Parts: sequence; structure tokens; C-alpha cells
Amino acid sequence: MRWNNLTRPSEFVLMGLSSRPEDQMPLFALFLAIYMVILMGNLIIILVIYSDNRLQTPMYFFLSILSFVDICYTTVTIPKMLTNFLSEAKSILYTECLTQMYFFLSFGNVDSYLLGAMAIDRYVAICNPFHYVTKMSYKFCGILLVFAFIIPFLHSLLHVLLVNRLTFCASNVISHFFCDVNPVLKLSCSSTFVNEIVIKTEAPFVIMTPCTCIIISYLRIFITVLKIPSAAGKYKAFSTCGSHLTVVILFYGSASYVYFQPLSSYTVKDRVATLFYTILIPMLNPFIYSLRNKDMKRGLGKLLVKIKSQ
Repeated sequence: MRWNNLTRPSEFVLMGLSSRPEDQMPLFALFLAIYMVILMGNLIIILVIYSDNRLQTPMYFFLSILSFVDICYTTVTIPKMLTNFLSEAKSILYTECLTQMYFFLSFGNVDSYLLGAMAIDRYVAICNPFHYVTKMSYKFCGILLVFAFIIPFLHSLLHVLLVNRLTFCASNVISHFFCDVNPVLKLSCSSTFVNEIVIKTEAPFVIMTPCTCIIISYLRIFITVLKIPSAAGKYKAFSTCGSHLTVVILFYGSASYVYFQPLSSYTVKDRVATLFYTILIPMLNPFIYSLRNKDMKRGLGKLLVKIKSQ
């Protein structure tokens, strides 16, 4: 272990998902396959949306951005994880660790804000259908997209700067498969009081902003749908929200389990739970949005026909 001025290591060691040598190759093969599915699935979603004129709407615009962000989100962690499966050292440089932390937090929160923007889109489409074109204009969608990137990237910068001020003089072994905030904070031998206060105050505010948009939007949608007299009309209205609502529940449910608890209680169970919202949900998103969406299935069919005809 190398140290700079006895305050921080030049590198960390990522414990990963398993320390047993016999597990490394099976885990490498598994996560390589998952990564390929994430890349191909989300790239197909993007290609389908931009190749079909019928899908040039705000909802699918945000979905294409979500797919792009999911690719970036998983690329921050999975390639390094795959490298470590094949390496005995399993190390990551201090600067690389902070960089990984920054982009992981950034893209993870962008995901959250995009889900909030998509909830607003569904609210306007169902509750104000006659004003949908004017309210969900290119300008308004652009504003939502700017906020979806600026706020998370500034939020992440704050947390990384606070971590960078800490000293690490006991251990450099991170009990995780990537540089997440809580596992790194547990290694600090200086006070993490400010970090924990920010996590408990600023972080919930940033996270709850899109979550509040989602809750309010779906409450209004639910009230509006209940007023529809026919069962077929109610089903049609709810069916347009099914895919989005499924992703929202999976994403916020798993992320809340990991982050909304005291730092001292962070255990190996949280490491496993993190896999759900960092890797499994980005892998499931293309299937959720394509298998439960008639427009996407039709667009995928048209794209396949175009490819075969060339």
C-alpha cells in the first residue's frame, strides 16, 4: 500500500463481489454477458426511436436519452469490474476512484430526473391531452433535459469534493465492486460528519425533487383515470404508464434500500442490493419498454424489415 503524505492512498483495492479465485471466471462471463445485453438493448431502443417518425414524441425522446444514460451509467462501473475479475491486484487509482464516483452519482441521478420528466409527460398526455402539443413543446422538453443533467452533475461534484478532503490512514480496501460514497466514507480516519450531514440533507432534497414530480403526476393521473366511465378507457390510459411506473418502482425501491440508512449499518447485503439498480435495471429497461409497448414493438419490427432489405 502506497500513501501520499500519510493522508490518503495512491490507490484503493476493490473487494468485488467475491474473493474466492474459483468465482472470478464465472462472474466475469456473467457480467460480460449482462453488459453486452445492456449495450445492445439500449442501442436498439435508441435506433428504433430515431428511425420511426411515429416515435418522434417527447415520451420517446426522453426514453432515448434514458437509454443513452443507462449505457453511460453501467460503463462507469462494469468494465472496471470485469478487469478486476481477471486481475489479482483488483486496484483502482485514487483519482480514478473519485472520477468513477463522480460519474456514477451523476448518471444515476440523471436517470432519476429523466424518470421525473417522463412522469410529467404522462401527466400532461392523460390529464391535458388537448394541450399536450403546446405544453410539451421542444423548448419545455429542452428545459427539463438541461435540469436533468445540471442538477445531478453539480450534486455529484459536491459529494466528490467532500470525499476528497478526507484522510485515509487505516485501510485502502473498499468493501464494494466500485467506488461508491458510503464504502469509501467507512475507510476514512477523519471525521465524516459533514459528509453525512450533506447526505442526509442535500442528497434527499436532490433525489426527492424528481420523486415528488412522479408522485404528484401519478396522483393526478389516477384521479383523472377514475373519472373515465368505461373500463376500456381506464385500461388504455393506465397502459401508457405501465412501463414507466414499473421502472420507477424498481429503481427507487432498490436505491432507497441502500442509501436511506445510517452509514454504520452498511453491510454486504447493500453491496448485493446495489447490483439491482446499477446493473439489472439498465439491463431490464429495454425489455420493459419494448415488450409492454405496442409502438416500440411496431417500430422494432419496421427497423428489422429495413435491416433485412439492405
